[in-house]
Amino acid sequence: MSFTVDFSIHHSRIRDVTAVRDAIKKASAKHLEEDFNYRIIRRNIDARQKNVEYILKAEIYEPGELVEKSNVLDDFHDLKTSDEVYIVGAGPCGYFAALQLIRHGIKPIIIERGKDVRERRRDLKAIQQFGIVNEDSNYCFGEGGAGTYSDGKLYTRATKRGDINYVLQLLVAHGASEEILVDVHPHIGSNKLPDIISAIRNTIESHGGEVRFNSRLTDILIKENKVTGLKLGEELVPCDRIILATGHSARDIYKILHEKNIFIEVKPFAVGFRIEHHQALIDEIQYHCVTRPDTLPASSYSLACQVGDKGVFSFCMCPGGLIIPAATSPGEIVVNGMSLSRRDSPFANSGMVTSVDQKDFNLFSEHGPLQGMYFQQGIEQDFFEAGDGTQKAPAQRLQDFLMGRRSHSLPDTSYIPGILNARVDQLFAKDVYHRLKTGLLQFGKKMPQYISDEAVVVGSESRTSAPVRIPRNKENCMHPQIKGLYPGGEGAGFAGGILSAAMDGIRVADAIFRQVIPG
Repeated sequence: MSFTVDFSIHHSRIRDVTAVRDAIKKASAKHLEEDFNYRIIRRNIDARQKNVEYILKAEIYEPGELVEKSNVLDDFHDLKTSDEVYIVGAGPCGYFAALQLIRHGIKPIIIERGKDVRERRRDLKAIQQFGIVNEDSNYCFGEGGAGTYSDGKLYTRATKRGDINYVLQLLVAHGASEEILVDVHPHIGSNKLPDIISAIRNTIESHGGEVRFNSRLTDILIKENKVTGLKLGEELVPCDRIILATGHSARDIYKILHEKNIFIEVKPFAVGFRIEHHQALIDEIQYHCVTRPDTLPASSYSLACQVGDKGVFSFCMCPGGLIIPAATSPGEIVVNGMSLSRRDSPFANSGMVTSVDQKDFNLFSEHGPLQGMYFQQGIEQDFFEAGDGTQKAPAQRLQDFLMGRRSHSLPDTSYIPGILNARVDQLFAKDVYHRLKTGLLQFGKKMPQYISDEAVVVGSESRTSAPVRIPRNKENCMHPQIKGLYPGGEGAGFAGGILSAAMDGIRVADAIFRQVIPG
């Protein structure tokens, strides 16, 4: 009979098995024999005090008791029905919806505008080194979606949206480290995700599903408010169920829906920039030490405050990470952050953004539900026009951003295309700049040394979430106006990251199963 014990241990002793066992025995309310067995099932770091500790939960077993591990893929079987569901988008929402449909015996056919995860790398190299943006294959579009080559962080606050552990177990079954089942802030890394994504595709295809790359959705065919098919380029494909899992950057999809008078809504999101420090400085601030010991990972931070009626907050913080170009069309500058699995870059970067809503979109109100999208696009184009016609990103030292002055020079950066000296403070509307500035000054009080002359702001960070919501009914996950259309994931406004998007894909697949096979 197993039970759990919560305990803590100084970071310097985390690799000392004897010290860990002693800490478990000391914290346990039950007497433990000398030869007790245990496994760590939860791990977090508490750096609030000078003595940094690991906070852990251990599962305790009787001597000789075996711990059986189940394989979630044992529930996957060959297809049992002739029903097919088309899924538009091969990101986490689309792929996990496909896995869940297979689990229910329904055939998924995935349509992806971009390339497979391996071929996609060539286009990422092109944008990094030559500033060439492929509108169908980039950091946002292609197999695996935006998360594959932009970090693979798996933390979510959406604990009520689905079974987080089930999603993590599926990732482990396809090659992710079991550490993601333990860490409070799990992370895979962009160097490991491609193999995991490929393995998920193999599972889908080996059980009868299909994945079609280089297939761009150009229209949704509708008759009498029912889905009758989709158009891929000039090809017409009959179907009666479509899961729309296109991600937060598929502006052409939003335009198609709007032009067809399909109901969509304007949605708040957040804009700002990436802020980059030396990782050593963040470690010093967070861990209260000059040099980070090897028993602690690269440190992160999370900052948030309220300025008026809007939030200002850090977003997608990447310890030991890189800033990457995330534009999806020529003529725009968009940046994001990512880390490799080791998180060993000498830089730390984070989005620093403020919420925006219809009060900020008023110059674009003529676009109705697309006004936030055009506001977002306008910022990205302004940053491009402030540059030199390449993917070099406008940048400014943090202190100069706060003082509203041009930087005399720029520090080193992880952003491969390069940065150029610009008045980033003038590239935002006055209200947006005021909120960002006020928030940063507050964060400087929370984290001494955070406002450093070596810190640099790089813009624009504008793809924090979708600027449009595609509504759906709560029970059947179907669009309230169009039968057979199932909006899902980040692009529809129902998720905000890999885990929540994956859980939402599962939720939509479950809803379809209940309709295909009632009872």
